Amino acid sequence: MEKRLLVYIGIGAGLLSGCSTSKVKRVKANVNRPNVIFLLADDIGYGDLSPYGEPTIQTPQVERLAAAGLRFTDAHAVASTSTPSRYSLLTGHYSWRRNDTGVAAGNAGMIIRPEQQTVADLFKQRGYVTGAVGKWHLGLADKTGAQDWNGHITPGPSDIGFDYSYIMAATGDRVPCVWVENEKVVGLDPSDPIEVSYHTPFDGEPLGKNHPELLTKLHPSPNHGHDQAIVNGISRIGYMKGGEQARWEDENIADSITTKAVQFIDNNADKPFFLYLGTNDIHVPRYPHSRFVGKSGMGPRGDAILQFDYTVGAVLDALERQGIADNTLIILSSDNGPVVDDGYADQAVELLGTHRPWGDLRGGKYSNFEAGTRVPLIVSWPAVVKPGVSDALVSHIDLFASMATLVGATIAEDAAPDSRNALPSLLGRDKEGRGYVIEKAGSISIYDGEWKYIAPSKGYAYNSLTNIELGNSPEPQLYNLTRDLGERHNVATEHPDIVERLLHLLDGVRRGTVE
Repeated sequence: MEKRLLVYIGIGAGLLSGCSTSKVKRVKANVNRPNVIFLLADDIGYGDLSPYGEPTIQTPQVERLAAAGLRFTDAHAVASTSTPSRYSLLTGHYSWRRNDTGVAAGNAGMIIRPEQQTVADLFKQRGYVTGAVGKWHLGLADKTGAQDWNGHITPGPSDIGFDYSYIMAATGDRVPCVWVENEKVVGLDPSDPIEVSYHTPFDGEPLGKNHPELLTKLHPSPNHGHDQAIVNGISRIGYMKGGEQARWEDENIADSITTKAVQFIDNNADKPFFLYLGTNDIHVPRYPHSRFVGKSGMGPRGDAILQFDYTVGAVLDALERQGIADNTLIILSSDNGPVVDDGYADQAVELLGTHRPWGDLRGGKYSNFEAGTRVPLIVSWPAVVKPGVSDALVSHIDLFASMATLVGATIAEDAAPDSRNALPSLLGRDKEGRGYVIEKAGSISIYDGEWKYIAPSKGYAYNSLTNIELGNSPEPQLYNLTRDLGERHNVATEHPDIVERLLHLLDGVRRGTVE
């Protein structure tokens, strides 16, 4: 049996009225299917974009998007780090249900398996052209270390629904530092083959920890471990040999991503398309293009935010130039919360000033506290979505079922078990949203829009390298976020009934007995 989603979007007055979180719902059909872009930033915090109220940063292109769309104040990633967050977003499956979805090495096998249905598969099923551009960090090939970096890297994005891909093999601080287009390394000289290892250095290849004089652009922060292979004057995690002509230059990464994204839009403007666009700017190592250097007054991290803003503007300009802006649904968000010093001596801490990447929230990337997983989320679809602000509780986990609902795709019986249709919330019809969200860092937490419960754990309470409170504790934690958004007052002992209720709900979700 398959779960049939006989759902087609309608732009009439009754659009999605009365929709529930069920996976089966019928609404009026519309032949004018929207283009869809997921614009997923990397490590951007709740306070890093000016529409979210921090006066210390200006992101006019994100403001432009927000002015035409719906800005969410209570949106959540599933995890507080990249790989598990992205896995859940694309599959509708909680990453914590598997034990192999942690932060992926650069030579990790593909974490989303070819037999799994993805958001891209849904769009492809309905006749969309699908593309993935930018940061990937979900692994390639069948298993760790099995990539043929000098040939066809398979399985890859084409095996999970993407017609076109131009991606980083992992992320900026991990080798191999090359672009992979349609599963082949771009610009590779066959006489200079690539070798990658995450265990053993290659003879004759200098390492950052031994040759700091070769680090002409950035040095690693002490004890973070970004001190191995040197690429483009910056040392990374892992060891790499060869592929000299194919290696990227960090200052051009954003331009490469933006150019390929705009090309994808231009090439497919006459047909419905889905674009998964992952930017890399704010993730370390931060080395923005000279056009942005010094513009923020906050050093490379602030300048990288301005560079991200440029990409947003370029995408909006391309849609307008092609005359398809009104019928394009853009969902802009971040994979997790912010981190300031995450491994490179780029003066991000010293130059932060009064800027608060986390806004009024506690914690950050890697953390159980809200700054780890409460993220910016802006939805724009000018033909349908009325501009404004929504306090509806929403989660990345529901993008899968919501997109299936949007285009009338069929969700396979074994796919996206944790995803529910949140399209009414995303389009501004439902003001309440989900009944709860589940978030994962060192521990696991559940939040119902008022109360947040963090399960006891044995993890560290504080990460001294990143200066982030991780929120782990051997004791149960309960916070009333309507009164204590900063999670300063643990009231678990004062409200044992609420602890019991949320723990019961969390256990039910874990067992699969509660939707």
